[in-house]
Formats: sequence, structure tokens, C-alpha cells
Amino acid sequence: MDSPGIRIVLVAPSHPGNIGAVARAMKNMGLGELVLVRPRQYPDPEATARASGADDVLAAARVVATLDEALEGCGFVAATTSRERDQYFRVLDVRDAAVRMVEETRRAPVAVMFGAERSGLTNEELEHAHALIRIPANGIYASLNLAMAVQLVAYEIFRARGTVAPPAGPVAAPLATQQQMQHLFEHLSQVLEEIDFRDRTQSGTHLMARIRRFLQRAELDQNEVNILRGILSAVQNRRRHGGDPR
Repeated sequence: MDSPGIRIVLVAPSHPGNIGAVARAMKNMGLGELVLVRPRQYPDPEATARASGADDVLAAARVVATLDEALEGCGFVAATTSRERDQYFRVLDVRDAAVRMVEETRRAPVAVMFGAERSGLTNEELEHAHALIRIPANGIYASLNLAMAVQLVAYEIFRARGTVAPPAGPVAAPLATQQQMQHLFEHLSQVLEEIDFRDRTQSGTHLMARIRRFLQRAELDQNEVNILRGILSAVQNRRRHGGDPR
């Protein structure tokens, strides 16, 4: 039984065997949508061998060049990490995250991102996520194999599908897609430049990253993004009417 609307996204996987093992883990738990971002070596016979019966998941997998392409059309986005991150990211236990993801599929497709085997996801890649997933593990050796991590998350999603109750009222408006959020960030950056609102920290490079993170935590829906962009456009129009050449 396929779990609709949940997309597994592997960013820069380096070992084709892991891709095959991920496909097998997904099929075990009823997941069928796999997207590969810049895989080092795929397709590959080792991936097919390790899939061990999940050839249909591999055959349907999409290979894309960018993370934006992989997340296209998704609302809620979660990302896995084993490293300690700063306080600006919301962190969910894997079981709580699975429940949330199943609930969110009622509004729009959901994506779960997994990073490269050696380095995981970069901070820039994590900025696409609404929340990070933390898998409890031995603190002395918490690093999980890529396929193991996918298996654990997929298992919790499988469990959550049997426990999440149907919504009691109307379904909320869909979360803004990654493309809509990116357009908002670009628009906001443009307006900040026009009003000369700059990063005053010593490095002068963290302002937009901080803004991106708190807006991702806010989990804006599509209507809210339109409202914010309307406000930004009004600011720009007022400045133009006031004689600002920019």
C-alpha cells in the first residue's frame, strides 16, 4: 500500500548500493516516490541488486540537478541530521515528525530530505526545511547509514498512517511551496536593499539566512505569502511615488 504524498529526497548520494537499499526500505514501508539530487553514480547494477525486489521504486525514481527541482510542489519539508545545529531550527523527534508529515499530506505533498553519506545536508540545504528530524541514537556513535536512516523514518511514517485520525473540520490552506517561499525571499531581499536595511553584524552575511529560518519556522501558507508580498509591493510603490529612483 503506497503512502501518497510523501517524497523521499536523497541529496548527492555517493554509493549506488545505498540508493538500492533505500528503495527497498521504502517499498517495505509503503513509500514509492524517490527523488535523487545529483547522485554520483546512478543508474548502476549495484543499486538494482541492493533494491532486491523494489525495482519498481528505482524505475520510477527521478534524477534532478537541484534541490529546488526535487522539492517542487511540496508544502511541508523535513530534513534529517545527526549533527548539532544552532537554535534557529525547529527539531522534532522522528516519531512526532512522522505524525506531522502524515497530517500534512492532506494539504500538499511532503518531502523528507537526506544528505550525502559523508557530510549530510549543508546549512544552506537545511534552510529549505520547516523542521529537522532527530533520530535518537547512541551519543557515542550516532551516525546512521543512509539506508538505515531512511528505514527508520519510513517505519515511523508507516506507523503514523495507522494512528493519525481524520481531520475533524476543514483542511487548512496549503503551506506555501518552496518556489513561492523563494520568490518571497527574493522579493524581501530586494526591498531590504531598496530601503538600505543591511546586516549590521561584523560579517554582514547572516541577515537573510536568519530571516529565511524564522519564516520557515512560521510555516506560512500560500495566502500568507501573498499578503506579505503585497505589503512589500506596496512599500516599493510608495517609495516610487515619493520620488525614489530605485
